[in-house]
Amino acid sequence: MSVWLPSAPCTPGACVEQARAAAAVPRAVLRLTAVVALLLAGVLLSPFGARIPADWVRRWSRTVVRAIGVQVRVTGAAPPDGGVLLVANHISWLDIPLLAAVRPARMLAKDEIRRWPVAGRLAARGGALFIERDRLRALPATVARVAGALRDGAAVAAFPEGSTWCGRAQGHFRRAVFQAALDAGVPVQPVRLSYRTAQGRAATAAAFVGDDTLFASLWRVATARGLVAEVEVRPLIPAAGHPDRRSLARAAEPGTPAEPTWTHTALVA
Repeated sequence: MSVWLPSAPCTPGACVEQARAAAAVPRAVLRLTAVVALLLAGVLLSPFGARIPADWVRRWSRTVVRAIGVQVRVTGAAPPDGGVLLVANHISWLDIPLLAAVRPARMLAKDEIRRWPVAGRLAARGGALFIERDRLRALPATVARVAGALRDGAAVAAFPEGSTWCGRAQGHFRRAVFQAALDAGVPVQPVRLSYRTAQGRAATAAAFVGDDTLFASLWRVATARGLVAEVEVRPLIPAAGHPDRRSLARAAEPGTPAEPTWTHTALVA
């Protein structure tokens, strides 16, 4: 891996705590089976592409998260139709269906995801824009592809930190993808993602960091009890109001996590 790539200091041993209350093994197996079945159904339906109503995609995405035992709380207004760049902090593989539950979009994803079982094929058929992160020279072409998709009226989702963090710590947004929004003249939709226990404490069980394996992360989430994913859709940022990508990236950064105020949130089943 190239030395210029962003990386987080978070590791499973140092940052990720096991859930104090674990679900029984049979229940965890059922959860994983349900998730695999939903992903396979997504692969089978993906050739229909744009003919699938966006609301169905949102419901399917929420169902994937709920199937593994994680509740979802969403606040904020839905993103507009048309070209928009969705950006969010990155903690877990769960972030991908959570963003799709906000607005179905073409995902900007690292090339390694192509090799993930089931999910890799689903991402490819869903129009993911894959990036070779270890080839700096490929970056301008990737930005141009993203800008082209935005000009065509597509929503594109990205995790500009460039790496997953545990949720208690976070990285700064890398600027390159924001150039695509400026070039296309479309707004940026920031989304803040966080994971908490049912009692409202910050939880790291969902984090997928460092040398964690996908199966280990899946099993940790499936055996956890009371995990809640909070999705905060923040105010839209017009790209035209910022002189350059540095300013736009800084405006979109999520900032310090706020303490939960669930009196104004809705539980999404």
